[in-house]
Amino acid sequence: MPILDYHTAGESHGPALIALVQGMPAGVTLDMDLINGELLRRQGGYGRGGRQRIETDTAEFLSGVRNGVTIGSPIAVRIANRDSRLDDGDRTPPVYRPRPGHADLAGSVKWLTTDCRGTLERASARETAARTAAGAIARCLLRALDIEVFGFVRSVETARWDGAVTPGDLPALRAARDASEVYCPDESASAAMIQRIRAAKENKDTVGGLVEAHVVNCPMGLGSSVDWRDKLDARLAYAVMGIQAFKSVEIGLGRDAAGLPGSAVHDPIEFDAQRRDTPGLGFTRPTNNAGGLEGGMTNGAPVVVRAAMKPISTLLRGLPSVNLNTKAPERSDYERSDVCAVSAASVVMENVAAFEIARAALLKFGGDSLLETRQNYDAFLEKASMLPLEPPTGAIA
Repeated sequence: MPILDYHTAGESHGPALIALVQGMPAGVTLDMDLINGELLRRQGGYGRGGRQRIETDTAEFLSGVRNGVTIGSPIAVRIANRDSRLDDGDRTPPVYRPRPGHADLAGSVKWLTTDCRGTLERASARETAARTAAGAIARCLLRALDIEVFGFVRSVETARWDGAVTPGDLPALRAARDASEVYCPDESASAAMIQRIRAAKENKDTVGGLVEAHVVNCPMGLGSSVDWRDKLDARLAYAVMGIQAFKSVEIGLGRDAAGLPGSAVHDPIEFDAQRRDTPGLGFTRPTNNAGGLEGGMTNGAPVVVRAAMKPISTLLRGLPSVNLNTKAPERSDYERSDVCAVSAASVVMENVAAFEIARAALLKFGGDSLLETRQNYDAFLEKASMLPLEPPTGAIA
């Protein structure tokens, strides 16, 4: 079967966004409440702009699905744009004043034009609706393997929540996150984040922040140490860094590991025979500084990914720029935008991370159908739990 992958197409103000998912095995039941729920969450969050009051994102499946179940062929998903006006010159006029921090200037030079419109339409974060849909489809597969993903906002500018996330607390944390206007599972931190966004709006400015995703119940051995292109931490970093406005990605302790000795960084390995039948096979860690990944492979602990989103580059007050036709100094153009989209970014990251975990799981376990994949997965866990399969060299049988 082909490797699980996806492509997206569509412009911010075009007729629709498209996601084409290939390599999904047959027999995966698609949870439409989950998929459309993730699209709805991506549109939410305190600090979003007027575009979100226009669009009502829902997934329309054009292929690869029969009666709500995948059939093994490529899955085409369409998300309609209500604000479709790309060919209306009055409502989508040329943009000659590039916005600092956006793709406008580099894209205009790349495609040898002074009109930034073509660049900004595709570079827009509107495209992440398609990536969110693809990730939500992958999550339907992960659920069938008992793997769960949880994403949230860790900080907005200087307002931060430093609470811990543990697998046993996920139901309560998810409920608290969903009750928060900024998708942070802590009430006081959420209030502080809202205050920072409100202040930025009053100043006609924008703010960024940190988002985090945890993947729990992953078996050991997803990913590879053989080929750098299959290292799961590298795949996750690549996928997350590709989200619009993201400027850094960390796994586990991340850059903080650079300032500590090895004895304070590496997670000790312990064994609990009573947990031998779990995906972790009984191996436990008192800490998870590695973020669940060692040597490019899952190690049985939760996978933890953290990323930084810069402030949005479209400011209501504009920024110093130049007119690309005259080269005279002018303020940058204002294209309807958000004050803060960190909440939405947490949803996007949660789902692109889920897709990479699903990709790694299918590379490990294979299968043209979910039944076959699940059987391969269970057989692997059974054999792994029985290690050593043969007596070690020199040992007495």
